[in-house]
Amino acid sequence: MDGRPESSSPRRFRLGPRNLSLRRQLVVWVLVPQLVLWVAGGWATYRLAVRYVNQAADATLSQATRALARRVKPIENGLLIDFPRAAQEVLETDPNDRLFYMVSTPPGEFILGNNSIPMPPPGMRPRLNDPYFYDGELLPSGAAAQRQDGPPIKVRIAALYLPYDEPGGKRQWMLVQVARNMAHREDIFKMILIDTLLPLSALIPLMTLIVWIGTGAGLAPLVRLRKEVEGRSPIDLAPLHIESAPQEVRSLVRALNELLASVRQNVDTQKRFIADAAHQLRTPLAGLKSQTALAIAATDDPALVARLKLVDQSASRGAHLINQLLMLARADPDVVAPADRAPLNVQAFVQDIVAEWVPRAMRARVDLGMDDTALPGVGTPPHIKANALLLREALTNLIDNAIKYSGQDANRGGEVTVGVATDGGDVLIVVADNGPGIPPADRTRVFERFVRATDQGEGCGLGLAIVRDIVAQHGGTVDLQDAEPHGLKVVIRLPRL
Repeated sequence: MDGRPESSSPRRFRLGPRNLSLRRQLVVWVLVPQLVLWVAGGWATYRLAVRYVNQAADATLSQATRALARRVKPIENGLLIDFPRAAQEVLETDPNDRLFYMVSTPPGEFILGNNSIPMPPPGMRPRLNDPYFYDGELLPSGAAAQRQDGPPIKVRIAALYLPYDEPGGKRQWMLVQVARNMAHREDIFKMILIDTLLPLSALIPLMTLIVWIGTGAGLAPLVRLRKEVEGRSPIDLAPLHIESAPQEVRSLVRALNELLASVRQNVDTQKRFIADAAHQLRTPLAGLKSQTALAIAATDDPALVARLKLVDQSASRGAHLINQLLMLARADPDVVAPADRAPLNVQAFVQDIVAEWVPRAMRARVDLGMDDTALPGVGTPPHIKANALLLREALTNLIDNAIKYSGQDANRGGEVTVGVATDGGDVLIVVADNGPGIPPADRTRVFERFVRATDQGEGCGLGLAIVRDIVAQHGGTVDLQDAEPHGLKVVIRLPRL
């Protein structure tokens, strides 16, 4: 257990495959069932085509079988087969749709036709005057049969059992078989399947486009909601407004508005707490300083005076710390709205602040001045869009630190120079001093809160943190560099208006 509240850890909700947009998920979920139905429809169409083509082919085979059976007539000394050569040639004319026939009696004893037609399956029980239909393979005949390299021919066969009486009154059976090449039938199957599936296949891209456009239109309210949220500042907690949105999006907006209202209430509570705490803390500290000053004036004991001065210094540091904490809270980039910024003449702004700090610098025996040599002599002064109150606080923090640390060496006079320059599309505000500076290893760490690079002075380690937050709130950067010949140079870079 690390003691952190359970709500501090982020909640993760996995709504679908990673890196797959909601729109693509919807398209996939709509198209996949349709593709499955397309395949199932193709298979069902093929089966229906097989069924109906088989029925038509079986009807033709049945007629051919009965016609052939009528040409075989029993006579006194055997069977009379009235099957002219011309009729045989008609049956065998088309090589792709040939009819093969065989007459056998008793069944299996070849009499006429093609003796390679397979017999009916053993499971079929003979039925008089009612043809059987089954599939089989017919071995090739002629030269191909002699070479034994021709593939078997797939055929559809109709078999008809007929009874007849031999001389002497003996009952006998005759089997008439007619087979038809299945190649033509399979071509019909393929044609029906292609003619059915090709239009459906052409509809799939069109259907995909329609689904894509439809999902885009359906998700448009979410896109508008995203744009409205993205275009807001971090402190804009006003309710969201999405007109003519579907019920699901309105429910989402309603939930977000309830969350924003809760956050707004918490922020207002925090602001009231900060204001009340500042008032409540400043008043007793001011009273403590007043009472300490009266106590110092009312006593002549040197030891007591020294202790009272320490109390006064502690009260001053406490008041300074409170002011810094309040300013740090105000300088938070998530607190100040962009609407609070206004165009600002940087050169005139910096000159006014430097002029205000000259008396303080003179009391500390520090030479504070303004360097305008980096600016062009003619032209429009550089302007930025800034919150003047916060930017003033940042600059006064830097000047205050420069005066404190440059005036600590009594052997040399302290010097602080403030300058304004332009660099492309940026405006630079530079504060340089000839103090001890900050080692390069500590220049990143000193921007953290309550971190100081030296034990000298009475600072609380918040000045540079305040500067960093204010500059970041204005979209700029702050950098620490070496000053020549020694000291520290702080460079603030802000986007030019």
